[in-house]
Amino acid sequence: MKKKLHLETELYNDAVKVWPSHGKHILAQYDDDSILVYQAYSPSIGKYAATHQSFMGCTDFSSTRMTWIKTNFLWMMYRSGWGTKSNQEITLGIWLKREAFEKILEHAVHSSFQPDQFASKNDYNKSVAEAKKSDFGFVRLQWDPDHHPSGSPHPNRRAIQLGLKQVKSFYEGDAIVQILDLTDFVAENRSKSVDELIIPKERVYPVPEAIAKKIGLDST
Repeated sequence: MKKKLHLETELYNDAVKVWPSHGKHILAQYDDDSILVYQAYSPSIGKYAATHQSFMGCTDFSSTRMTWIKTNFLWMMYRSGWGTKSNQEITLGIWLKREAFEKILEHAVHSSFQPDQFASKNDYNKSVAEAKKSDFGFVRLQWDPDHHPSGSPHPNRRAIQLGLKQVKSFYEGDAIVQILDLTDFVAENRSKSVDELIIPKERVYPVPEAIAKKIGLDST
């Protein structure tokens, strides 16, 4: 039987005291076995997934369309407009097995050429082509500016997002421990002041050294 997980929260002002002030980091809520990622969906997909604890069988969900998961709640809120943008009204918190999440990182390819990761653009293009043929599925990696609750970009810290396309472990559910519907939580905090804002508790996720180097992670 799968263990039941819940959302651990804290005040935003407490969180920023312990978050890194700069660099590329995976900020996430996690325990010994699982890590929480976020995605916002249309009601037809989001409600189905929360009810059935899976995307399998949802006629509106397409595994061939890239879905972008984020470990950072505020990045998700920036992207979805705190759940107000069309087809992003339902915010899901998806608990993944840590081993499955790290496997996703292992297969991730940067969304643009990174000279510190590839000897040439040709090598990068070959890597992308090979990744698209992988039986695992295709995973895109982007480092984007982290965001303030207001939506303004953080000047120095980057947040990760991962695009998944035909990643079987995700859409068939083997990687998923539990799916939480966080829509009400988002609505409750949407209009709060920074001093009152409550967010999921997130800390720097410890990535294995080889993977950290591959994805361009910064040390704390």
